[in-house]
Amino acid sequence: MNTRMIAMIVGVVLVLGGAYVLVEGGAFTSRETVLDIGSLSVSAEERHPIPSWLAGIAVAVGAVLLIGGVTRAR
Repeated sequence: MNTRMIAMIVGVVLVLGGAYVLVEGGAFTSRETVLDIGSLSVSAEERHPIPSWLAGIAVAVGAVLLIGGVTRAR
């Protein structure tokens, strides 16, 4: 597989993933141990939203990679 094809595939993934986060709103979850006494362990999960500006950057970079791959293929 050549680098143009890889750039185009990465571009499509970034555009689709960024667009999904912009439309639906994405988040990730982290787990932290709050209390650890002997065999007793208490943990908490916290949900962190993905910033929309980061999704916008992903769409823009993906578009550049996609367009660059298509125009160089000619």
